[in-house]
Amino acid sequence: MQFSTWIRQHLAALRALLVLTAITGIVYPLAVFAVAQIPGLHDKADGSLIKVDDKVVGSSLIGQSFTDPDGKALVQYFQSRPSSAGSSGYDPLATAASNLGPESIVDTLDADPANVKLSLLSTVCARSKEVGDREGVDGGRPFCTKDGVGAVLSVIGPRDADGEVSHPTQVVSINEACPTTPFLATYKGVQVECAKPGEDYAAGRIVPIFGDAPVDTPVPTDAVTASGSGLDPHISPRYADIQVARIAKARSISADQVRQLVDAHTTGRTLGFLGEPRVNVVELNLDLDQRYPFRG
Repeated sequence: MQFSTWIRQHLAALRALLVLTAITGIVYPLAVFAVAQIPGLHDKADGSLIKVDDKVVGSSLIGQSFTDPDGKALVQYFQSRPSSAGSSGYDPLATAASNLGPESIVDTLDADPANVKLSLLSTVCARSKEVGDREGVDGGRPFCTKDGVGAVLSVIGPRDADGEVSHPTQVVSINEACPTTPFLATYKGVQVECAKPGEDYAAGRIVPIFGDAPVDTPVPTDAVTASGSGLDPHISPRYADIQVARIAKARSISADQVRQLVDAHTTGRTLGFLGEPRVNVVELNLDLDQRYPFRG
């Protein structure tokens, strides 16, 4: 009797397994596939692919780098956000962020350039300077030197009760390798020194210097920081706006013509209140090529 009950229970479990397998493994996937073929949904279901002359050139959901083989920005294109996905960025098979946080402010300096590792602060500073130089705006940011590295000092000396160093014996600009002239001449009456590659200045109190750059810098945050996935195809309207003059000059068209295309590829907040307005760089650059081909 017990053996018979055991058989019935296992047969019931087997039937449940077969039914659920058929529903979740066959019926449901086929239903989803069928719905995805409905006009208006088909393109999105296939990955929102973008085609030019029946050739796939990208996806409206995945960003691209518009640079030359050396990584230099192509002047005729709007530039995307920085990307940490893969060695050259925007690699869908290596989606990732840098994993550096706000406390990453000290560079690793070395005589061998291959061993130099920039902090998040210096990375942002360098990007901001590069964007500012390229777009003809002020790329200065708080806590950044004018040369585009983190403005950070190691203040060495006896510590006060609260951990401060009121009377330093040595002050080093730890992100500026010798023989560079430090961004600050003196600090608390002590001459600021450049950093010697390979030296450890962790014994000092690490002090970031705000500087005199405006908080509301012309170079927006999305121009100097990567997205979490490294694949974001969008930039802010503010970042697009500072690129308009360069694009217009490179393609020999008016700034108003460029702005009209930017507006056409700008999406507002999702549902009217989620997220921020955004510009799809991939679609915008393709539209530029089709309407105003680069003659350079």
